[in-house]
Amino acid sequence: MRIGFDVSQTGDAKCGCGYFADGLIRELATNDCVNEYVLYPAVGDVFWDPKSAGTFTCDRPNFRRLSLPRDFEVSRRFWRNPDENFEQKLGSPDVFHANNFYCPQGLRNARLVYTLYDLSFLHEPRWTTERNRIGCFEGVFRASWNADFFIAISRSTKQHFLSTFPHVSEDRIALIYPGSRFENLAAGARPERFQNLKPGGFWLAVGTIEPRKNYYRLLDACRILQARNAFDLPLVVAGGKGWLSEDFHAQMHGLEPDRDLFLPGYVSDNELAWLFQNCFAFVYPSLFEGFGMPVLEALGFGAPVLCAQTSSLPEVGGDAAIYFDPSDPESIAQAMLGLLHGDVSRERLKEAGHRQAREFSWARSAAGVGEVYQEVVKRPKVGEGRFSAAAD
Repeated sequence: MRIGFDVSQTGDAKCGCGYFADGLIRELATNDCVNEYVLYPAVGDVFWDPKSAGTFTCDRPNFRRLSLPRDFEVSRRFWRNPDENFEQKLGSPDVFHANNFYCPQGLRNARLVYTLYDLSFLHEPRWTTERNRIGCFEGVFRASWNADFFIAISRSTKQHFLSTFPHVSEDRIALIYPGSRFENLAAGARPERFQNLKPGGFWLAVGTIEPRKNYYRLLDACRILQARNAFDLPLVVAGGKGWLSEDFHAQMHGLEPDRDLFLPGYVSDNELAWLFQNCFAFVYPSLFEGFGMPVLEALGFGAPVLCAQTSSLPEVGGDAAIYFDPSDPESIAQAMLGLLHGDVSRERLKEAGHRQAREFSWARSAAGVGEVYQEVVKRPKVGEGRFSAAAD
């Protein structure tokens, strides 16, 4: 087969979608010598990485990369107005694998496989911008009519999607969990900018600073510990700025920057590996996740995990995490206090974390996706134009 694969979000500043696409295509590039792959560095009319030249590349003979459009407007016109030679321009793939919420039109022969991430923009519209919400919804809605097969990254995402779009048959969806990008990476020496952090002497939270990640209630929990003279370890929040993050600093009152709260921004993989391996505990208060990659990464490094009991997160954490109610700062604070006071053994959590992390791997993910590719080409095509017919 010839697989057209969307790598548009696999650049240097990648987040959730990009990590899934990047981890998957790297595993496929390592082990799939049978199929051909055409890589698309820019896909769709909503997302554009100004550094798209830095997205995933591969020099293996069964891989080639589509030329990068000159700019966003050229890319938009290409995807919005597919002509009769559209699939030929895409390299005539047998399967097109979409990975960034955009649902391509104009695929008359290629089977469309569409990755389903979190549907948080449906669960709570206020968690994102109107532009992002509209773009994501349009892509998922169009895919619900035109995609030949779906890959859901968690059972929670699969169930949420089916309940929202009941016209989709469940036999068109495969549950395929991601792996961790740190499967083969050990933490190295302490990074220079973390020289003031004591190993085992800080709380860690990881993720883009945006409302869905619920950092405001985590800060409230820290102030609760502070009021009880139990906030002796600083909180490190490792993540770049995201949607609606402008007022985050206004929520930091009572917490001294660089003493109580350290904000390094976006961190490299090596820096993050060190943080995971050396934190006192990892705290993940997110209100909603399609999977929860940082939880898996923390488990793999043996970090004790305190986690929100919501959406997909119990699927990832299993019995290796301590759960709390993310809507209640007191619940978060109690989980943190339990670990501080030794009510829960950090060593037990570390052992359970390593065991739970082994349940996930990119090799298993790639094998599942390969089966999807094999299956979807055997099926009749769902049919281009169903979205238009349904809309009419």
